[in-house]
Amino acid sequence: MDKIGILYICTGNYDIFFDTFYKSAEQFLLPDCEKHYFVFTESEKISNTKFVHKIYQERLGWPNDTLMRFHLFLKIESELEQMDFLFFFNANYTFTKPILKNEILPNLEDNDLVGQIHPVAYHKKSNEFAYENNQKSTAYIPTNKGKYYFAGGLIGGKTNAFLQMCKQLKNDIDTDIKNNITAVWHDESHINKYFSEVEPKKLHPGFCYPEDWYLPFEQKTLLLDKSKLGGHTFLRGEGKQSNKVAIKQKLFYFKLIIRAIFYKLLNYSPI
Repeated sequence: MDKIGILYICTGNYDIFFDTFYKSAEQFLLPDCEKHYFVFTESEKISNTKFVHKIYQERLGWPNDTLMRFHLFLKIESELEQMDFLFFFNANYTFTKPILKNEILPNLEDNDLVGQIHPVAYHKKSNEFAYENNQKSTAYIPTNKGKYYFAGGLIGGKTNAFLQMCKQLKNDIDTDIKNNITAVWHDESHINKYFSEVEPKKLHPGFCYPEDWYLPFEQKTLLLDKSKLGGHTFLRGEGKQSNKVAIKQKLFYFKLIIRAIFYKLLNYSPI
């Protein structure tokens, strides 16, 4: 049985997403694999279990909370090396349909890596992509060189290939920092640079399906709308959540629970 390492960062108030993420992943994501969750957080709401491995991590501040993710992963490199495959998911992912091995696991033809075609860019031409255009940045991609634009919220691969990518991106980001450069879309810009040279298995935008959107792809996941749960300022731990938003959050999760019970009783898939 393949061992899957799932990398998950929920510092600040992003821990509010973990329960829904974990339960939906257990139900739908690679159900025939052994999954281990490596959770980078300072939250006291999340505990270690046999398959949930909590790594204490405080907020680094914006944009370092996202930009420095490869540095965090490499801090536990020896633990991650025990996995067969590694995947990173943004905190607000939920899974809505079974995702099987043949759909998401890469092979040698894919350079043993997985990338997510961004739902805002699948229909655009390469000269419209939001690549880093600062030639001094290690994330720079010349005009018309890239063929795809990948989202930073879902990346994965066989363990050796994934860790090799992390090391390269960590070095690239460190170089930019020394030169006082921050790529336009942070880690996502660096991911696109890497994938422009090492082309991965490409997941269609249905694997990255934003809440309340319509996309012409089968929905495999749902990206919960952060604005409904307090917005970026609250989720990053930089401000308080208003009572109005708190009530909306409770109602939102209540609906999720009711929906889950309904589907379970009917033995019915939600999509």
